[in-house]
Amino acid sequence: MSLSATLGNEGYPRTAGLHTAVVAQEFLFLMVESHWKSSQNGHGVKMESVNKAQDELQRIEQQIGKLKSQPALAGPESGQQQAVQQQVKELQERVSALRRHIDSQLDAWQRTELARHPQRPYLLDYIERIFTDWSEIHGDRSFADDASIICGMARFHGEDVLVLGHQKARDTKQKVYRNFGMPNPEGYRKALRAMQFANKFGRPIFTFVDTPGAYPGIGAEERGQGEAIARNLLEMSRLRVPIITTITGEGGSGGALAIAIADRVLMMENSVYSVISPEGCASIMWRDPSKRDVAAQAMRITAKDLVEMNCVDGVVQEPEGGAHRDHEAATALLSTALLAHLAELKALPLEQMLEQRYQKFRTIGQFFRVEG
Repeated sequence: MSLSATLGNEGYPRTAGLHTAVVAQEFLFLMVESHWKSSQNGHGVKMESVNKAQDELQRIEQQIGKLKSQPALAGPESGQQQAVQQQVKELQERVSALRRHIDSQLDAWQRTELARHPQRPYLLDYIERIFTDWSEIHGDRSFADDASIICGMARFHGEDVLVLGHQKARDTKQKVYRNFGMPNPEGYRKALRAMQFANKFGRPIFTFVDTPGAYPGIGAEERGQGEAIARNLLEMSRLRVPIITTITGEGGSGGALAIAIADRVLMMENSVYSVISPEGCASIMWRDPSKRDVAAQAMRITAKDLVEMNCVDGVVQEPEGGAHRDHEAATALLSTALLAHLAELKALPLEQMLEQRYQKFRTIGQFFRVEG
């Protein structure tokens, strides 16, 4: 047999369509990069506008600080004092306008960085400000108490509820204790135990997602990480109480989905929800993690994208500049959204609520086949 008969025109072996698969894969990657580059044609102008806005924002904030630090001028009713107050008010309005402009220009990767911001409110911050009478539940009654997932009973506007979710940390000691927000299987089993308890007593469930993903260690796999996640998916789908999930930061892969089978899935404005991190996707697809911004855009992981694709049910607005700038305002906005969605769910007959939950996840990921 001749060499030309063994190899294709481009020199690839004729092995079960390998050449076709490789070419198709490379073509897909080129299409993604080409689409990203075309969208970047105006990106330079956009980024220049953002950079200018950030520079101006910094100058104005410094100016406001100087004005506020001036000694009081002959009493609050003096004309000079009123002029200063008016100037500060005008500058603050300009600051708000600049922050809105910057927020509107953020791309998928920049929102990913905001979702990971170390000063964003974490679950305990939300519990402190939104819920009362918090009583934590520990342990999975099988192996251990996983500190990366916390859960407990609380009251929400006077109603008994269950609150659970991922907990990250800000200092090194707490990050290690919380396992960087990556649960082991015992964390998911603890969450399921608490949810079954809430189901028994008819208490609504609020879950909060903020994790890079389930912990991928050998010990976690030996103790049944995949089974624990799958069990949660099954059991949450048939719990007979309202379930509301909020993606507050990162929603990473099955580690997020394991506590996100809910009647309502909400996303904070600067959160992300994806099957893999942008860096992981870029490493697999292009073998180059520096293409994370291309991957982030291609995966469509932002709140706006996922609402458009009907993967989540709503976006919770954040304060100007992001939730990390004002925890009080961020939690107030989230509390209002949770109250409204809970009222809607409680108004539904139970069987209708369960059917809607089922149909919600059955219809995610629908696509249309186009004949070539």
